Amino acid sequence: MAESETVTLTLESDDDTDELEVPTALVEMLAESEDESPPEVVGDIAMFGLAQRIHSAAHHSEGEPSDEIAETEERTLELFEERFGRSFAELTGHSH
Repeated sequence: MAESETVTLTLESDDDTDELEVPTALVEMLAESEDESPPEVVGDIAMFGLAQRIHSAAHHSEGEPSDEIAETEERTLELFEERFGRSFAELTGHSH
């Protein structure tokens, strides 16, 4: 695959940065609309992945989750709903 067939996205926090190179065709396939930019597509996928990971830690691990995990899941799911306008349960069909 030629270099021009990829897009490089930069992730930044207060202290660090990271770059992610992904195939342009993949980003286009995963976009909800033609107007959605590569950072929006990857941001949506990141939010879904993060929500799935914390949900799994809170509900699909042995024993009761720690207070930190429960609070982190609650905040993550609030941010998820702010981003998508619908709850994690509504968009995934998975709730507890």
